[in-house]
Amino acid sequence: MRFMVMHKNDEGTEAGEPATQQLFDEMGAFIGEMAAAGKFLGGEGLGASKTRTRLTFRDGVCTVKHGPYKGERELLQTAMLIAVETREQAIGWAERYGKILGDGELELGPVTEAWDMGFGEKPAGAPLRVLVLEKADRESEAGQPRSAKQKAELTRLRTEMTKAGVLTTEFHLAPSATAKRLVFRKNDLHVIDGPFVESKELIGGFAIMELADTDEAIAMSRRYTAILGGTLEIDVRPLAATER
Repeated sequence: MRFMVMHKNDEGTEAGEPATQQLFDEMGAFIGEMAAAGKFLGGEGLGASKTRTRLTFRDGVCTVKHGPYKGERELLQTAMLIAVETREQAIGWAERYGKILGDGELELGPVTEAWDMGFGEKPAGAPLRVLVLEKADRESEAGQPRSAKQKAELTRLRTEMTKAGVLTTEFHLAPSATAKRLVFRKNDLHVIDGPFVESKELIGGFAIMELADTDEAIAMSRRYTAILGGTLEIDVRPLAATER
């Protein structure tokens, strides 16, 4: 069973505190173990909200807001990883995507690269990789499919993005009724069952995991949180079998 395991931003992330070598080593060993077992399929981290951009669509008009900002409606339904040259290009692609969907909200965040954390130099010609987060709405939470017109237009846009080398990967989430929210405080865990009305904490990053069930996802999250100091909020969301 495939899950997206999403951790939330905290004060340290928002303040731009760098990762220690010990944290980097421990997390690297943990991810390596999971990957070797065929459980870690991929993942990305995001930085502080000051690096991000929020696109809000209302009545055919797109409003662009750059960070820093606080979380508002952070419950997700889709995540796309794109590769571009500039933030302006990322906004352009995201605006086209969002206008197909109609009223809603997208968030764009550049993913954290090794050189952002002080490990090595940025390679010449390296693309800007941006995570585009599509927020959930009442229809997606109810499992309602998109219209035939929207599906056709999104398919054409994805094909164009893929041919241009922009669209790297895409993940669709099952409604939050199938999810668990894990709230760790000093390694003590409180589990909240979905559905969730909203999430006001900004997503700090995600991992795609191949796990037996939710119990294994929770056990894995315990280990992950312990490495990060024992206090963290995580959403465990099954991936949707197909796009809605």
